[in-house]
Amino acid sequence: MAWNEPGNNGNDKDPWNNKGGKDQGPPDLDEVMRKFGNKFGGLFGGNKPGKNGGGLGGAGISFILIIAVIVWALSGIYTVKEAERGIVLQFGQYNRIAEPGLRWKMTFIERVIPVDIEAVRSLSAKGFMLTEDENVVNVEFEVQYRVIDPHLYKFSVTDADGSLKQALDSALRYVIGHVKMDQVLTTGRELVRQQTWDELNKIIEPYNLGIIVSDVNFKDSRPPGEVKDAFDDAIAAQEDEERFIREAEAYAREIEPRARGQVTRMTQEAEAYRERITLEAQGEVARFEKLLPEYQAAKEVTRKRLYIDAMEEVLGNSSKVLVDVEGGNNMMYLPLDKIMEKQGTATRVALPSSSDIQDLRNKLNPSRNSTVNSSNDRFATDRFNEGR
Repeated sequence: MAWNEPGNNGNDKDPWNNKGGKDQGPPDLDEVMRKFGNKFGGLFGGNKPGKNGGGLGGAGISFILIIAVIVWALSGIYTVKEAERGIVLQFGQYNRIAEPGLRWKMTFIERVIPVDIEAVRSLSAKGFMLTEDENVVNVEFEVQYRVIDPHLYKFSVTDADGSLKQALDSALRYVIGHVKMDQVLTTGRELVRQQTWDELNKIIEPYNLGIIVSDVNFKDSRPPGEVKDAFDDAIAAQEDEERFIREAEAYAREIEPRARGQVTRMTQEAEAYRERITLEAQGEVARFEKLLPEYQAAKEVTRKRLYIDAMEEVLGNSSKVLVDVEGGNNMMYLPLDKIMEKQGTATRVALPSSSDIQDLRNKLNPSRNSTVNSSNDRFATDRFNEGR
């Protein structure tokens, strides 16, 4: 039987638990809300509930606040690495730079942005560019840089890395546009690299990007694919030219010392020859000066002696003997050199001395002694005059 059927008193099965079965119906909604309000109000020190109610009170609230403050303070501890600097923002505005070490910030009020200032960063720029002689060349550059001022790096421009990339592209195109293609591909690469570095520094200086360019690398440069073979041949020819120049310089460095040595040797030989001739001439002069008193004392003997010495000097190196026959117009020739060749090196031929030759001539033609003596006198006189 249902609780609301006729005949049921409803005392045991009344869902609203109304006593005595009076006032049948749901409880008052205002009453329910008032009970809940009393219970929650006690948590904040409001109206105290009855015996069955309860609240935290002032001590509980203080404890919760202390815990919250401790958690908030601990959440603000952070560490800045040795290679980094921390940019501290307070309510979104730049406040200070945090140095490396253990630091603290106010959570929900301050924010820290770490920036690495020791790492070497790099970015590249490449593309087809027009040279001064209206040729197209594909160039690739790479720049290396470091952050030196974190504040300027983050807040001087919107994107410092992007600004540097655009500045590099602009500087590279400017430099390539003022050089010829051969310089970009071969001999002028170092010049292009240095000029690009200088131009890049000029461009980024007014923007205060907070970075410093440490190096610029010329990675690659090549002509378009359609003319690559022709340029490869041109580059090979230039390399051969450089090689030939180096070989010629090496040959010159090898030959020049040798030539200088020969010049020095010839100079020394000439100086030695000059000294020898000078000393010989001085010796001849001294000999004639010594000979003059002897000649003045005994002219006849001295003339004969001079004549004999001269004939010994002249005929001493000759292997031929001429014999003047008395009464004949011809002189007899003795081929002693041919005889010596036939006899060989084992046979020695004794050459006649000058005195023997003179005795032989006197015996063959005694009538010519007077003429010979006069000739001897003239010869000695001439030799003496030449010596003086």
